[in-house]
Amino acid sequence: MTFEPPYSWGEIRRGIDRVMLIAILCLFALGLVSIFSAGVGVMSANATNALKQALWGLFGIAVYVIILRIGYQNFVRVAFWIYGVAIILLIVLLLTGSASRGAVSWFRVGSVGFQPSELGKVALILSMSRFCSRYPPDTLKRLIASLILSGASIVLILLQPDLGSSLVYCAIIFAILTVAGAPVKYLGGIVLAGVFTMPFLWRSLKEYQKLRLKVFLDPYIDPQGAGYNVIQSRIAVGSGGLWGKGFLHGTQGRLHFLPEPHTDFIFSVYAEEFGFIGAVIVIVLFSILFWRILRAAFRTKDIRAKLLCVGIVAWTWFQVMESVAMSMGLAPITGLPLPLFSYGGSSLLMTMIGLALAQSVAVSSVRGKMTMVVYR
Repeated sequence: MTFEPPYSWGEIRRGIDRVMLIAILCLFALGLVSIFSAGVGVMSANATNALKQALWGLFGIAVYVIILRIGYQNFVRVAFWIYGVAIILLIVLLLTGSASRGAVSWFRVGSVGFQPSELGKVALILSMSRFCSRYPPDTLKRLIASLILSGASIVLILLQPDLGSSLVYCAIIFAILTVAGAPVKYLGGIVLAGVFTMPFLWRSLKEYQKLRLKVFLDPYIDPQGAGYNVIQSRIAVGSGGLWGKGFLHGTQGRLHFLPEPHTDFIFSVYAEEFGFIGAVIVIVLFSILFWRILRAAFRTKDIRAKLLCVGIVAWTWFQVMESVAMSMGLAPITGLPLPLFSYGGSSLLMTMIGLALAQSVAVSSVRGKMTMVVYR
């Protein structure tokens, strides 16, 4: 197995997508401001979460630089090893992990936690990019092989159970299969199969998961229980108006009416304080980020890089869509973090790794080696 030499600093300076980098830094800065605001209330002024997130951010930037220097090609070469580690961690998690909110999703050592499903997203994208570049899913046999490879991680995620993360995995797989050339009739068959299995999936859901779906349709069936989060989040977003109430002046967050303001409902905190205009700015920044990643995918001739970028966009886009829609009561509550915004070291670190891999696709163009390849 041969590896590409690391990118030189000169290659990185010439090839780096500065617009993508600026969008990442701006989103992280706005998220840090929102986390700080979420920790400040009339009863307390706790900036611990913001400080921790800032430290995770510095660590994430260091990892971003390292991943960028190594290059996506070398990570694709060991993709199956990374995927294997992720699968092992998910299995060990089911056997030894600690339960939180009805799901076994975390390894915890004291106050420090790690969520293997976040690593699994990066591992899944890398392994699918390598496999589908070598064996395009243009026949039923190859499509089934791709689904078996990727389905192993989804099964382990569902056993936790973590419905939100499993939906992210499905979005990644569907996007990569589409770009890799899977026939429309097969993709349509997968969608139909999913629709027909919904009644069986409903029976397999935990009671708290069923209640989340019910309160999505009507939060007032349990306004003091499961529907409380949705109601308070809607109030926070709506009360922001056009310009918002101003930094540190969001009443829903400061009075602690809004649950989990630094994680699940971080967008609600931000929208209340910065209003519709601020929310549009965030959505535009995410749109710019997705555009620049897809731009790198369109420019490269390496099918592995194309699939890698598409998988990263599918992952982050789905979580952005779900988190923003959830805050406004337009989607069920899943607990998915808003990338670069929500508090959490595992999520932030893996997001930075994914974005660094996408950035390395842009940098790789300076070497002039971007030719269509079949992975050997």
